[in-house]
Amino acid sequence: MENKTKFERVILVGCQTGEDDRHFQYSMEELASLTETANGKVLAELSQKRERIHPSTYIGKGKVEELKMLEEELGADLIIFNDELSPSQVRNVSNEVNSRVIDRTQLILDIFAQRARSKEGKLQVELAQLQYLLPRLGGQGIQLSRLGAGIGTRGPGETKLESDRRHIRRKIDDIKSQLSVIVQHRDRYRERRKKNKAFQIALVGYTNAGKSTLFNRLAEAESFEENQLFATLDPMTRKLILPSGYLALATDTVGFIQDLPTTLVAAFRSTLEEVSEADLLLHVIDSSNPDYFQHEKTVNKLLEDLDIQHIPQLAVYNKSDQVHPDFVPSAKTESVVISAFADQDRSMLKRKIEELVLGMMKPYQVEIPSTEGRLLSQLKNETILRELSFQEETEVYLCKGYALEDHQITGELNKYTV
Repeated sequence: MENKTKFERVILVGCQTGEDDRHFQYSMEELASLTETANGKVLAELSQKRERIHPSTYIGKGKVEELKMLEEELGADLIIFNDELSPSQVRNVSNEVNSRVIDRTQLILDIFAQRARSKEGKLQVELAQLQYLLPRLGGQGIQLSRLGAGIGTRGPGETKLESDRRHIRRKIDDIKSQLSVIVQHRDRYRERRKKNKAFQIALVGYTNAGKSTLFNRLAEAESFEENQLFATLDPMTRKLILPSGYLALATDTVGFIQDLPTTLVAAFRSTLEEVSEADLLLHVIDSSNPDYFQHEKTVNKLLEDLDIQHIPQLAVYNKSDQVHPDFVPSAKTESVVISAFADQDRSMLKRKIEELVLGMMKPYQVEIPSTEGRLLSQLKNETILRELSFQEETEVYLCKGYALEDHQITGELNKYTV
């Protein structure tokens, strides 16, 4: 049976208040990309410059008239606004037009609903959607009774949300308790990793910067790769072997985006907690995107909000094969320029990572008895071993290298220090 994707016909609406023309244009382009990711076909864009957003209709009365004429002329199914609308704005605009009206937040939530694979991801999306819907029940009765019918309505399913706020609050409480069980489970897993003190690397970056592509090639994993916004939603952790044979753990994370809905920042905090446990952040930046500098700033601001800007960071400017003509590396931290598809670039990146890991380690020089086979094999994987030679007369291995100070192996090595 053929599964044909039904595309909804969409008009985008933006209001430019303070930001410069270029930034506003990128923001509208991003809204168009988000719409395509959610299976929408953009028919037209309508924008207006104002000192401030109109409190009751977002755009001025004249523009609302223009929107009505455009909607009739093009036969649109859906109108998407480039900011989060208040419940009264949604209600007032909906009274003027025939199409459904949603905002940027609802669109992003919809994409997350499509993308979530794990139980936790699905629960977090549903929680964010319900928290978003709760204050908006009054004005959305007609739309909510047909949940699941198109962009911005996927997720909780066909429930009569408009008639039962108590039902939503109960559902929110139920999801929160399910999530807390999952979080506890992840905490235990994380504690175990901490006890074994594996060096943890987290890939962070703006959505569609190429994190999953790089992650898959560095760690030989199968994270979902697609040239779309929010292709990855659920964090995935894999082993990453550095040139010396040292074994680290790499985690791919959900992409960041400017004006990320507050409900989502809260709901995905636990997903991003993986990042807060990292020893090193690889901040992947798309050097082919004309707005790369703004993307970089957005990610750094979100890292600050999560209170993890203190973690050492390596800026990885990706897509060097398609680099934008105005691109100039601007990171205040260490940086490299690579293409995730080039073998030599990935090797160079691994060497750079190892260099940074070395900077966080302490040197050791030990003599290990030849009977300690387990410890010798641990040295190869859990420390950066630089020299290994067998002394025949004493039957010991002379080992020189670097180890993390708080790793349990460091305690064991103290017994054999030369």
